Amino acid sequence: MSQENEDMEIKDARPDGEAAAQAADKPAGETPLVEVRHLKEYFDINVGFFRTRPLKAVDDVSFNIRRGETLGLVGESGCGKTTVGRTLLHLYKPTDGEIFFDGKKIESKKDIEEFRKKATMVFQDPYSSLNPRMTVSDIIGEPLDIHKMYTSQEERRDRILELMAHVGLNSEHASRYAHEFSGGQRQRIGIARALAVNPEFIVCDEPVSALDVSIQAQVVNMFDELQDTLGLTYLFIAHDLLVVRHISDRIAVMYLGKMVELADAGEVCDHPLHPYTKALMSAVPMPDPKVAKANKRIMLNGDIPSPLNAPSGCPFRTRCPHACDKCAGEMPEFREVEKGHFVACHRVGEIN
Repeated sequence: MSQENEDMEIKDARPDGEAAAQAADKPAGETPLVEVRHLKEYFDINVGFFRTRPLKAVDDVSFNIRRGETLGLVGESGCGKTTVGRTLLHLYKPTDGEIFFDGKKIESKKDIEEFRKKATMVFQDPYSSLNPRMTVSDIIGEPLDIHKMYTSQEERRDRILELMAHVGLNSEHASRYAHEFSGGQRQRIGIARALAVNPEFIVCDEPVSALDVSIQAQVVNMFDELQDTLGLTYLFIAHDLLVVRHISDRIAVMYLGKMVELADAGEVCDHPLHPYTKALMSAVPMPDPKVAKANKRIMLNGDIPSPLNAPSGCPFRTRCPHACDKCAGEMPEFREVEKGHFVACHRVGEIN
């Protein structure tokens, strides 16, 4: 898979903080397809006898995605990436915040039902996300049944076969069961199911992390082709930075439930500004031995803190080599420091 990334126009963003949100470039009259404002998702965890404590899986995250764009969302395991995607689709009820789709706020039960006809999800594990008791035809056809999107069984069958062709499956696969397929083929079944309702927006939750490297390239390229053919918009969640760079227009970086950096994909990968993003990028393997030798690995001390006992102020300060007293006392504002480049760091101007 190529590591080259073509220069792309800087897209707009709606980060944390009203001032920063207003500062983001947005062409006049253009409404983002998806807009998330100050999203929070807290889970009450039992910590003793009749005592609970909130686990802040997602804490005040804001962003938007323009129609036809792919926003990559990266970060360590447990940082809240998947929770953002599931909460966005209302698989989890948001603790706080607002979600807009094509300019309309999603809040009522009817809004959610209509939203789910236009927004779907491809899950991480193709082994557990497919019902082993259902044939491929029934798995792909289930969204059609739920939303009553056909008038006859013949129309239903034709639509299923069309979806299978979209993802590279043969018609004779329709009567088989999920356990008869390889991991890559199972993920294709999951993608066909996600496409069944003719969605405009798809949340891709680490869709290639459980696949072999050679199969990953095929699936990622298929996502690219489907986007071009069907005009799809993606939130692409992953921890493989090479995959994210290949497919994304912009990249957002999360740490401990917070968004710490957001910019054009090439800008984040080649000129990261946040200390955490710099550490992530330094760990990306380089195929060129000369480049790899010149690349200085940034080692972070300690482990990622528990969301149940998050540090005060900046969540990254306990592992940051540039942390100061202000970092402990105050959460840095997520602000635009360069055109289209947003960072949450008190010392971003000093360390870059």
